[in-house]
Amino acid sequence: MKVIFLKDVKGQGKKGQVKEVSEGYATNFLLPRGLVRPATDGNMKTLENQNAAEQRRKEQEKEEAQQLGKKLEEMTVQLKAKAGEGGRLFGAITSKQIAEALAEHNVKIDKRKIELEEPIRHLGVTQITVKLHPEVKATLKVQVTEE
Repeated sequence: MKVIFLKDVKGQGKKGQVKEVSEGYATNFLLPRGLVRPATDGNMKTLENQNAAEQRRKEQEKEEAQQLGKKLEEMTVQLKAKAGEGGRLFGAITSKQIAEALAEHNVKIDKRKIELEEPIRHLGVTQITVKLHPEVKATLKVQVTEE
């Protein structure tokens, strides 16, 4: 019996997958639990429409991420910190502080998406990579000035 999986079933298939399973297994286990739907023409058409909608949504997210990336490339975030001799900071600038500074410019980015190997510990301009989407990365300039 050909079925469309509505949920992931361990050892059988993933959500949205069309697969052939034994008729007894489908009628006695999978169908009563709502894990699958029979692969009729109408259900196949619905699955195709859902996949197309999901694809459009993913493309829209990627496009929005690219636009935000262009905006970030042009932007320079300025942060102030106390510094000692030689331009070395007493503290450090973390990704959380950068995310808060971006929020002041009406750009909401999760601090976990800011790829900072180690906190910024010196004055000046630093280039930072921001991961906006699995396929889209942008470079942000962070300028640290003395308080």
